[in-house]
Amino acid sequence: MPLQRSNTADKIIVDRRKRHRNSDVARAVRKTRDQLAQQPGGLAFDRELLKLHARSIRANAATLPLLIVIFACIGLLLGADDAILKWSLVAMMGYAGLALLARRADEAAPAAIRRNFFIGHFVTGLAWAYLAAMTCAACEPGLLAIVKGAFLLIAMAATAIVASSLRGALAATFVVPVAAYAAFGVKLSEPLGMVMVALLVTALPFFSLVAGIKKRSALLLMAARSEMDALIAELETAKSMSDEARRRAEDANLAKSRFLATMSHELRTPLNAILGFSEVMAGEVLGPINSPTYREYSRDIHQSGQHLLDLINEILDLSRIEAGRYQLNEEPLMLLQVVEDCCHMMELKARNKDLKIVEQFEPSLPRLLGDERAIRQITLNLLSNAIKFSPTGSEIRVRVGWTAGGGQYISVKDKGPGIPADEIPVVLSAFGQGSIAIKSAEQGTGLGLPIVQGLLALHGGEFELRSKLREGTEAIAVFPPARVIDDLPSLARSAAGGR
Repeated sequence: MPLQRSNTADKIIVDRRKRHRNSDVARAVRKTRDQLAQQPGGLAFDRELLKLHARSIRANAATLPLLIVIFACIGLLLGADDAILKWSLVAMMGYAGLALLARRADEAAPAAIRRNFFIGHFVTGLAWAYLAAMTCAACEPGLLAIVKGAFLLIAMAATAIVASSLRGALAATFVVPVAAYAAFGVKLSEPLGMVMVALLVTALPFFSLVAGIKKRSALLLMAARSEMDALIAELETAKSMSDEARRRAEDANLAKSRFLATMSHELRTPLNAILGFSEVMAGEVLGPINSPTYREYSRDIHQSGQHLLDLINEILDLSRIEAGRYQLNEEPLMLLQVVEDCCHMMELKARNKDLKIVEQFEPSLPRLLGDERAIRQITLNLLSNAIKFSPTGSEIRVRVGWTAGGGQYISVKDKGPGIPADEIPVVLSAFGQGSIAIKSAEQGTGLGLPIVQGLLALHGGEFELRSKLREGTEAIAVFPPARVIDDLPSLARSAAGGR
């Protein structure tokens, strides 16, 4: 029978069906590289300029046709015939075609778009050339020449503004109309004609210069926007990579925590058997052991097994807390009694180091809603640390009382070597140990304080570690006011000093 791989364990640890963000990261990286490759004058900028030109034409689609209608009306007032109406219709059709090209600019390649725009501008220029060469028998020749020249100037200025993003568009539109105006629109033998032609010929390069300046401004703006987009893309890429790394770290940490939390029974069962059999052997329950060396080995096995079991219990407790699987068994309890019991439990260990535990408890503290086992573990961990690092012959002060906000606290203060300020975050992290603890002969696992923090967090409380080198350390476990289930009498509350 072929083996079938089960996905159940994998789903418990890490859901492998979860969508990863590798594709998002790759897209962000490609987008950043593309944007960084865009330089002024490059293909991307040319395409953007053409889009800008198309948007300008669409936005001003009614400007030049309105100018054509105005000129047609003025021409009719001056006595022009129906030819000017035909010209206005043809000219507006030319600008309508140009607007249509602008609407379809995104559908074609940049080279085709540029070519089509130049053709469209040239066609509209032919309409203006027809106007420039138009004659009117019933009109005053000098007045007609001035009006045509003025409207050509106005149309030239409007085109320079609208078509500034497309280099050469102004020349493609008005070179032929200026030539037609000089050839047919005025008499060059008259001073007025010479002035008008000279004005138009001078205005064409002038407005081309204005269009060029406007185009350079647009290029600078586009370059600045591209740099800003590149920076934003870099930030998005960095954020995507950071999110991916954080997600992987969270998955790995959760997998570790869940694995250790589910291994509680499998790890403790064989250790309990080792402890039981080694204790039976050391006590010679089933008969004497003739070799003293074997008896010593049995005691060593029992002590080592007990140490390993304590270590496993700490790791599993921290893992259950991190995995969110530590359930509080909440019940009303007297914090004073719990701490007092813990102090009595640690008396023998303290006397072995010639240490004195001084209890300073505030009287008449009401009951607290909490998990007695967790609070005992908090107190024992703090006392164990204090005993471990206190010098021989010193004292450990244990205080229980009110906080300023109405909660309750446990304080354990020793006169040990203290902790440097920069090492406090290390000490509070899982498996973290300060330099003094590392040099100490009684090294621990570095899990005591993280477990205290986790258990306090489950109670909604806070943990604070105050320490000064060569002066000692004070560890404070604070339970919130919401955990206090009895009111303190007003007299007792006023007499108790707030912390």
